[in-house]
Amino acid sequence: MSHLSERPEKPVVGVSMPHESAVLHVTGTALYTDDLVYRTKDTLHAYPVQVMKTRGRITALRTEPALAVPGVVRVLTVADVPGVNDAGMKHDEPLFPDEVMFHGHAVAWVLGETLEAARLGAAAVEVELEELPSVITLKEAIAAESFHGARPVMVTGDIDAGFADSAHVFTGEFQFSDQEHFYLETHAALAYIDEAEQVFIQSSTQHPSETQEIVAHVLGLHSHEVTVQCLRMGGGFGGKEMQPHGFAAIAALGAKLTGRPVRVRLNRTQDLTMSGKRHGFHADWKIGFDADGRIQALDATLTADGGWSLDLSEPVCARALCHIDNTYWIPNARVAGRIAKTNKVSNTAFRGFGGPQGMLVIEDILGRVAPLLGLDPMELRKRNFYQPGLGQSTPYGQPVPQAERIAAVWQQVEENGGVADRKREIAAFNAAHPHTKRALAITSIKFGISFNLTAFNQAGALVLIYKDGSVLINHGGTEMGQGLHTKMLQVAATTLGIPLHKVRLAPTRTDKVPNTSATAASSGADLNGGAVKNACEQLRARLLQVAASQLGSNASDVRIVDGVARTLGSDKELAWDDLVHTAYFQRVQLSASGYYRTEGLHWDAKAFRGSPFKYFSYGAAAAEVEVDGFTGGYRIRRVDIVHDVGDSLSPMIDIGQVEGGFVQGAGWLTLEDMRWDTSDGPNRGRLLTQAASTYKLPSFSEMPEVFNVTLMENATEEGAVYGSKAVGEPPLMLAFCVREALRQAAAAFGPAGVSVELAAPATPEAVYWAIEAAREQVDVRGGGHVLGGSEIRTDTSALSNA
Repeated sequence: MSHLSERPEKPVVGVSMPHESAVLHVTGTALYTDDLVYRTKDTLHAYPVQVMKTRGRITALRTEPALAVPGVVRVLTVADVPGVNDAGMKHDEPLFPDEVMFHGHAVAWVLGETLEAARLGAAAVEVELEELPSVITLKEAIAAESFHGARPVMVTGDIDAGFADSAHVFTGEFQFSDQEHFYLETHAALAYIDEAEQVFIQSSTQHPSETQEIVAHVLGLHSHEVTVQCLRMGGGFGGKEMQPHGFAAIAALGAKLTGRPVRVRLNRTQDLTMSGKRHGFHADWKIGFDADGRIQALDATLTADGGWSLDLSEPVCARALCHIDNTYWIPNARVAGRIAKTNKVSNTAFRGFGGPQGMLVIEDILGRVAPLLGLDPMELRKRNFYQPGLGQSTPYGQPVPQAERIAAVWQQVEENGGVADRKREIAAFNAAHPHTKRALAITSIKFGISFNLTAFNQAGALVLIYKDGSVLINHGGTEMGQGLHTKMLQVAATTLGIPLHKVRLAPTRTDKVPNTSATAASSGADLNGGAVKNACEQLRARLLQVAASQLGSNASDVRIVDGVARTLGSDKELAWDDLVHTAYFQRVQLSASGYYRTEGLHWDAKAFRGSPFKYFSYGAAAAEVEVDGFTGGYRIRRVDIVHDVGDSLSPMIDIGQVEGGFVQGAGWLTLEDMRWDTSDGPNRGRLLTQAASTYKLPSFSEMPEVFNVTLMENATEEGAVYGSKAVGEPPLMLAFCVREALRQAAAAFGPAGVSVELAAPATPEAVYWAIEAAREQVDVRGGGHVLGGSEIRTDTSALSNA
């Protein structure tokens, strides 16, 4: 077992414990960025001047009327920027634009003594616009060839030969929706200037170092003149990886110009209309199977809706391509990616970061073609799994280790869920109920863990031991409710060999750990855990030398367990507090800076080849649904999940992440129907679902009636911190099984062998139209369609917008 993954005697990792801030959360005493405003004297409030047109060139911007509003202190415009007028890393996101690029684009910000004064001031600002043509939908962008950014192509094998060898060939297209993050805490930042003219910003950000970098270049400062701190976030889900930077820059600019603290906090409507979403995608595809239903070739083009600027669209698109295979071996493939430039908010990271979109394409294809091949969807999926020992690689050339886990988690789900018996019960139920149908579907996942950009796979930590034996850890990861801080406390206590109560964690800030990566890509525990462990190992090695001198032994024979140092084979011991006290008086350094970098990664972005991922996380889920044939309404009767997190660092945290990720994925796939005004009227480009009243989120009523989550056992991951695996993003994709179950239930209203097209999200309306389509079909095989060597063109575009 590797040094990184080996666990010592009586580890604190692996123990189920509540979230480190759970008591603060439920008692309402946990502080978030905007709570700090009420502890800060003389704070000014910033309010955006949003232009409610979709695209146009600004011909006049008059701020004088705002300054006449009582309580308005200043209006921030491009003339106030001392550095670079840009809030992005691609230099395509002007902080103060001269061209409106989406409906609700902020062109100036008003600072007021109260939020209401700032709001009234923003309403008084006069903006004149020369309106320009706009592109709203993906299909409009494709027709207009409106693209930006890189256009990668992933190729493996020989697709022409693959299709020539295929007994069955199908073509189709598929368009599916974007998704709103809807974190509980909206974007927020609070900035002030200290006596040395240093800028200090409290920000709800997943990437404090990048927030620091953007603020510095907007203000024309060096990074060491800007400090960013993140106490915690009330949810992030990727929406606070790139997009908080501009809001922090507004707060910092206002503070620099006025000398007073400045607060930016978006209300819910502003957050919904100004911040990016999960990328919606369009896919054109062609797939070939042999006579046994095994994939021979895939040719596909994936188009991501990037919105008005690039943001993180390029790596999102790249990850979608890297995950289109999911758990299936595709020997011959050509998959192209491109990013549509539309006049909508700039779409950004969202849990899974393109992986869900790529995986959804192949799952949709298999769900649609299984009846046409005369195969049960479960059987078709199993026939195409990656197989261990055959030297199979992904389409981008990375070998698939632990491929046996794909079948193992699937089989465990079948056994745990009593799937065979329940399928017979479902068949009997459906035969007896003409107006209500049930279905059960299983899907699996393979998700790569690491940042697409190799350089981001590094982390730092600072661990301090005080003379009384207490320990303070600082690391570069941010806490958004996912339990990262809890795991880091457990890692530190385990490595040092002390009880958990001895360790405290400090808020994440850039003057303690520099140059950090975003807390994203599910890599927070891997990277920061490795850095914390490294720092603690340095300290433990020093303390073992001190203990050895006190116990009269060699340092290699000393163990620190439960806060007591002992020599192997001896009764002599030394308490932790006494050990630390002794070390101090021996002038032994009691602080250490830790560092970790993920080894074994290599990636050629141009050739689209390499091994970009440290390992893969695996999982499988079964969902049983019941559908009403009159309305398309449905309920999820039962879900069974088996998920691979290696050797869990914190089982209670990980089970919670699996449950939450699954429900969020089910929301994306079945409920969250984001709508935009695509008419040519005066509100073209307006987000229509800009409140919880019009945007349906999953709640208790959508939870499965029976919800069983099991973590895979005996699943140690070599080369990862204490044998664990990432948990944040992969569970979201387990929810594919819900949509596939809905597809099968809709098909059950028609004759046997019906291939059902189903929109995403599969809202009750979409399910109803799928049911109606199934009822209208004849038996595909009995109706005389010859599948061998034929092409069947299917199109879900109409349903996608149903």
